[in-house]
Amino acid sequence: MSKTINRIIQLLNALNLSARQFDMSIGTANGYTLRMQKNNASVGSDVIERIIKEYPQVNLVWLITGKGNMFISQTKDTSLRSEAEIEAYINERINQKLSKEKKALLNEILKEIEDIKNEN
Repeated sequence: MSKTINRIIQLLNALNLSARQFDMSIGTANGYTLRMQKNNASVGSDVIERIIKEYPQVNLVWLITGKGNMFISQTKDTSLRSEAEIEAYINERINQKLSKEKKALLNEILKEIEDIKNEN
């Protein structure tokens, strides 16, 4: 079974970061990651917490166990809509309804005009 440190090295490659850049970004000592890799050492929970805090797109389950995807899916849940999308939908529905009502009103007025013409 692969250790967490090996997945951290995979993460560095995916993020296109050097070990030094990564160490600095999570607030560990310079050389921490490479030293851990060289010694095939276990990574502490405090370091894992720092990684997830600095890189929230990283899948915690993958980081700890190696199961799943490296990154949390960024795909939009289609059941959740933005406020702008909801507003656009509502406006479209209102316009459709108004359009139908306008046509009905126009037909009603034309019928009244026709009835008036027929009375004369």
